[in-house]
Amino acid sequence: MLKRLERGLVFLCLSITIAVSFGLVGCATTKKACVEKEKPCEVALTNARETKNPTPLDLYVYRPDENYSYKLVKKDIVEDMTIFYIDMTSQKWRKPEEVDRPIWKHWLTIVVPKKAKGDTALLVISGGRNSDEPPTSSAPLLRRFAKEAGTVIAEIKQIPNQPLIFADDGRKRSEDAIIAYNWDKYLRTGDPEWLTRMPMTKAVVRAMDTVQEFCRNKEGGGVKVNNFVLAGASKRGWTTWTATAVDSRVIACVPMVIDMLNLVPSFKHHYEVYGGWAPAINDYVEMKIMDWLITPEFASLLKIVEPYSYRDRLTMPKYIINSAGDEFFLPDSWKFYLADLKGPTYIRYVPNTGHSLKPEVVDGIVAFYKAIVNNKPIPSLKWSFPDDSTIVVETSENPLEVTLWEAVNPDARDFRHNVVGNIYKSTPLKEQGKNTYVAKVSVPEKGWKAYLVEVVFSGPDNTKFTFSTPVRIVPDTVQHEYVPPAELPKGFLSK
Repeated sequence: MLKRLERGLVFLCLSITIAVSFGLVGCATTKKACVEKEKPCEVALTNARETKNPTPLDLYVYRPDENYSYKLVKKDIVEDMTIFYIDMTSQKWRKPEEVDRPIWKHWLTIVVPKKAKGDTALLVISGGRNSDEPPTSSAPLLRRFAKEAGTVIAEIKQIPNQPLIFADDGRKRSEDAIIAYNWDKYLRTGDPEWLTRMPMTKAVVRAMDTVQEFCRNKEGGGVKVNNFVLAGASKRGWTTWTATAVDSRVIACVPMVIDMLNLVPSFKHHYEVYGGWAPAINDYVEMKIMDWLITPEFASLLKIVEPYSYRDRLTMPKYIINSAGDEFFLPDSWKFYLADLKGPTYIRYVPNTGHSLKPEVVDGIVAFYKAIVNNKPIPSLKWSFPDDSTIVVETSENPLEVTLWEAVNPDARDFRHNVVGNIYKSTPLKEQGKNTYVAKVSVPEKGWKAYLVEVVFSGPDNTKFTFSTPVRIVPDTVQHEYVPPAELPKGFLSK
């Protein structure tokens, strides 16, 4: 414990230095503030992931906030488990004269099995609007996880709080419209606390605090939770990455449909393939964010909130689930980051899906989570690409199924599900040598082909792991060139 406190004090001293450089000197990062706000400061000292170079994200997340609170609204008892519905206030973000909802509130649902085991909990990060009524369902998905794994399972909603109206904008904004607007704010002002990922990440960390404290008490079942596995999709997938990066309690994560790490080369590739920007990212195009792509201001933004910037911290087991037909991201976006990730990394590209994926991905998450909780081995696969039209897969153990999925678009290098539909076709693969499988595809006479190999393994207690190779495109050619604007925008670093 003493060593953790010492690390925390080092973190705190470094925080003061960075706070001054970023103009955050009012951040309650003094010894006096720690005494006055003993409980929040204790959280900051013990749970911050160890780092020699805390970022503005670290500083914001672990800065004490007297607005943090929670209260139990109701509880249900279903099938030997108790479901608690908690009204949680995570923080104050920005000033009332800047935004109409500076106090961030969330519904936090916690499912506690009657005989909860272990000290790890799953926290699902979800969206929703702040006009939503209190949860009324019996949380069937959370109950499934609780029943299968026997642990505490929780879900935090309203990440981010929305809709929001900004005083100098006057428009109700939600989801990417909020994030794009606040990226523009940062690029022009240099104030990192405009970045919506800050409060989104902090809210998840406060949810972990709440789960720990509430469950530890008699009312919450007297269950000790020390570790977390985080899971979220899209913007919540991005927040899964950032919360994992800043909090040492997170021992594994499941980020979904956020296939954009190493964003600048990824989106240059996006433009080279489509010859423009996909409609799915219109909120960013509308705010002219893409014009900033190669500016120093944008590089500065990415250092604060881009998961790729935190890859040295992300050494825990990671189950990355992406869509092979995502409307936002190219199916071969993996090539800009996957080889650079450290530690156990498992991926799954889901064919014939868009950004919303399919409900059956839950099966693989259950298997992954149970393996983490029970410290069970997770099978792995290695792949190689001898040429553009071949994938060789080697598995660590005998798989249950190995399937080649391939799709052809004769007209464009475009595999978005909302454009082409269910065009992926499957073919079972047979073993060719011990635990070795070879997928050899034909190159289309016209157009492009996308293909991947999916592998299913037996998991704990009759569950199944589903992993895949990355998606390959053949021929690997593009029809357009990324050309930056003739005149780059001027922001806080270039005015």
